[in-house]
Order: sequence, then C-alpha cells, then structure tokens
Amino acid sequence: MTTNQYTPLFRLVSKFLKYFLLTLFGFAIAYVLSISLGILDVVPILIFLLQRLFVPLGTILLCLIVIAVLWESLR
Repeated sequence: MTTNQYTPLFRLVSKFLKYFLLTLFGFAIAYVLSISLGILDVVPILIFLLQRLFVPLGTILLCLIVIAVLWESLR
C-alpha cells in the first residue's frame, strides 16, 4: 500500500462526517425557515432531535475521527 491511499476507516469516517454536516445544515435551514415563516411548532421538535440524536452521534463521530487520525499518523 502506498502512503497516498487512505485507510477504509478514514474513508468511512469522512463519509459519515459529510452526511452528518449536511444533516445539520438541513436542520439549520429548517430552523431558519420555521422562524421566518412563523411556524414555531417545529422548533421544539428540532431542538429535541438535536439534543437526543445528534449530540450522541456527534460524540461517536468525533471519537471515530480521532481514531482514524491516530491510525493514519501511525501508518
């Protein structure tokens, strides 16, 4: 294996990070649209999802990023 190729773990983590950030961006757009259009019933649902779903997923993703970076640096 040459040093220019990334490990499968690094590629997997980068895909997870991409979709995680795209989802957060989508939630930000939904939040701004709900505030600007006056549909305030959606805001508690979005906050609940962020607290219960995305905080643990973000923590797991952060740990995976640290593992992938350490694995790449040890290679």
